Amino acid sequence: ALPICNWLGTITSLVVAIKIVGVSTGNEAGDTSFVDLVLDGTRLDVLLDHTLDDKGRLVMPAKFRTHFDGPAYLSPWAGCVALWTADRFESMVRRLEEEVRSGETEPAVLRGLAARSEEVRLDPQGRIIVPPRLREFAALDRDVVICGAIDWIEIWNAPDWEGMADELDRSVAEAFRRGSGI
Repeated sequence: ALPICNWLGTITSLVVAIKIVGVSTGNEAGDTSFVDLVLDGTRLDVLLDHTLDDKGRLVMPAKFRTHFDGPAYLSPWAGCVALWTADRFESMVRRLEEEVRSGETEPAVLRGLAARSEEVRLDPQGRIIVPPRLREFAALDRDVVICGAIDWIEIWNAPDWEGMADELDRSVAEAFRRGSGI
């Protein structure tokens, strides 16, 4: 089961995205599936099949590049690697600092986030390098799935993503049954 913060953050894109895996539209070179699900200019809602090269480089989809034209942060996240804009990452860190000060969160959470996160920038070809320790954490191999999660991007090992698709469908269906969602 996904942690509730991850599940709630991705529910909007998952409602549609789970059903589109494997759709081929050929919109992006190298993509085997690409469906435009961006709700507005600021949300990251899309599901893509992509590949990492032998050096751990990932070509960012063109539509995401403007969101990541400065520094960005990779961090471990519920079985995947998350890519955050600098603003979103700094906002999360400030919230965690407040929670540590108030005693709601253990200091080890903030320490772990700082130790395991990596600042990255797009290279001139629009790629980021996923460091070996984060590739190992999420078992990222050549085939990956990029899932927009509203405010960040999740990079999943393709078999892991496919293996949890049924559970995600059930979770989304249950949320809508309880009256959540659109």
